[in-house]
Amino acid sequence: MEEFSQKFLSNKSKQNLFLVEQNIEAPLVDALEKNLLNPPIQFHIPGHTKGSGLLNRFKKLLEKGALLDNTDEFNSFGTLHPATGPVKKAQELMAQALNAKNSYFLLNGSSIGNFAIALTCLKPNSNVIIGRNCHRSVITGLIMTGANPIWINPQKHEDWSIWGEISPYVIEKELKKNPTTSMVWITSPTYEGVVSDIRAIAEICKKHNVILAVDEAHGALWNFSDKMPTSALQLGADVVVHSMHKTGGSFSQSSILSISHSSKISEKIIENNLRLLHTTSPSVTLLASLDAARAYLQSIEGKENIEKAIQFANYIKNELKNFPKVLVLTEQDGFKLDPARVYIMIKNLCGRRIENILKTDYNIEIEASTDNGILILSNIGSNFDDVKILVNAIKDIASQNYADISHLENYKFMPLLNPEIKISPKEAFYKGFEIIETNKAVGKISADLIAECPPGIFVLTPGEIIKKEHLPYLVNYKTLKVVKED
Repeated sequence: MEEFSQKFLSNKSKQNLFLVEQNIEAPLVDALEKNLLNPPIQFHIPGHTKGSGLLNRFKKLLEKGALLDNTDEFNSFGTLHPATGPVKKAQELMAQALNAKNSYFLLNGSSIGNFAIALTCLKPNSNVIIGRNCHRSVITGLIMTGANPIWINPQKHEDWSIWGEISPYVIEKELKKNPTTSMVWITSPTYEGVVSDIRAIAEICKKHNVILAVDEAHGALWNFSDKMPTSALQLGADVVVHSMHKTGGSFSQSSILSISHSSKISEKIIENNLRLLHTTSPSVTLLASLDAARAYLQSIEGKENIEKAIQFANYIKNELKNFPKVLVLTEQDGFKLDPARVYIMIKNLCGRRIENILKTDYNIEIEASTDNGILILSNIGSNFDDVKILVNAIKDIASQNYADISHLENYKFMPLLNPEIKISPKEAFYKGFEIIETNKAVGKISADLIAECPPGIFVLTPGEIIKKEHLPYLVNYKTLKVVKED
């Protein structure tokens, strides 16, 4: 055996193995290598920005990444379901940090938290009031439970091409019209950072004795700085999800579901439903990244970097708000905003054109684009040198005569349309579908969920009538899935 091992590990054998490995295709590995060789300047998720916003102890461990790959139950890590050992302690520390009654670590992102909320709070044919700008996972929750959505639109801000805050007045109006409603489910902040009046909405929900769920996925930093808006957990919401991987510095697909101290939801039922939904082989590295993110955000360095993220965002806004042809969304425009998000428009250029120019000409990647503007995230891992490069790039683009070629596509992707619901999402899902040409789909019932930039706004959800007004948002779809007719 020893002779075999020595022979197998001879230099010649190693060289042959290397040559064989070089000839094996691994496209994702290739892409990772390419990204490391020419990394773009990053103003998007994940918030740790290439590791700059990570707990140092955790960052050092990651140098031995393959050794860390493990699941729960082994090596005294504890278990995720039921939570035991270090996993349980880490969740308890997270709950303390968020001032929550209970916090639960999520894998598969906040989506699995939304699934669990649906299974816990909704039943077949129950009514739920939902903001139209919800994440697509909320629709999956409706399909899973058979609940019926009562859609409410956020405030429409067409000049900026965004949806904004949810009106408490509209919530109360719909609750009076629909007294059997089980839950109100809204998204705050919006993708662009617009914050709703959660306190007022929570008071209305309590008056009508309904559960308030808030998708606060993009507000993961809020509980760690008094310069940030107040979390829905402190304003009367029953249950809240936070995508720690988006801005809080944990690894992609790791999130948090929390129940508030005043919540009407049973933690035992939530725990049971999370166990139904979660993988039985959770990644300890991803779970540890949540623990590390919480610890980092509570540290002196973490708090300083939250402050810097806000300062960098203010610098971008102040440098650009009076620059010719550039428009920057600020609270002076009548919005309450997440201070670390920057939404910018350049006159005569659509959002996607600006995004493409930044990527191809300046090697800068941003979070998202709308029909009119772009969204930039100032993160806990951002640095001032990159911020100055971004500002100069925006000024440069605004000063040049870039052509807006969006008219060649005749395509829009952030609809400001009101839905016409024909059947429930669950009924549409289980009726089966047929695929037809898009130009023949008008008048049919959609069997598909079409959302170009979640959690932006849906073009269509299952069960809705397809109209002529939808066609400009469906240019990239040669065919559509429609509900089979009886």
